[in-house]
Amino acid sequence: MTRIASSTAVQIRQLSYFFGQGDLRKQVLYDIDLDLPRGQIVIMTGPSGSGKTTLLTLIGALRTVQQGSLQVLDQEIVGLSRAALVTVRRNIGFIFQAHNLFESLTASQNVEMAVELLDRWGDKRQKAVQMLSQLGLADRVDYKPSALSGGQKQRVAIARALVNQPALVLADEPTAALDKQSGREVVTLMQELAKSQGKTILMVTHDNRILDVADRIITLVDGRLETDESLAS
Repeated sequence: MTRIASSTAVQIRQLSYFFGQGDLRKQVLYDIDLDLPRGQIVIMTGPSGSGKTTLLTLIGALRTVQQGSLQVLDQEIVGLSRAALVTVRRNIGFIFQAHNLFESLTASQNVEMAVELLDRWGDKRQKAVQMLSQLGLADRVDYKPSALSGGQKQRVAIARALVNQPALVLADEPTAALDKQSGREVVTLMQELAKSQGKTILMVTHDNRILDVADRIITLVDGRLETDESLAS
């Protein structure tokens, strides 16, 4: 029987997280309850050290949930095996502040690597070029990172995250290293792709210049969800 996908991409209940052991154990997230509907762009803000990146990496199945419930794309990830967590991560696109491109590879080859992880027999080059073209890099597909601007490098990283059509995209400070114009262009492209492809995007940022692309803004302070504001018209 085919399972029908729910309208919620992420559902979090009573999620707490701790760093360290014994006397050094420190709680960094406290009883987080949060739902992320499919197709929303949600921006998470808050002071440095408030737990934003920790929460993002938990949702991305990059850390082990210690306490509470966390469902990602209809899969409860608490208690999953390492292999099962890898399967969950394959449906998530990750974008980080550092673009993490391979300097020896062209833009297309950097994106093709992501295709190869999931689709060994598909036309890697065609998929990579198509995604790069959507992001305005049709004339840069064979350039190496050293010949690209900061904004162009981040677009390549976004293409790599989106090329496999993930249902969920997690972005950690994607505009932090970019100037105002490049940052605006990057998040506008993410917004357009989210709306046209029905993706859910959770973005951590301190960049107040891009808050207007969000459907919701949530604020974490000292590990607690302090505000949750809907901006949808």
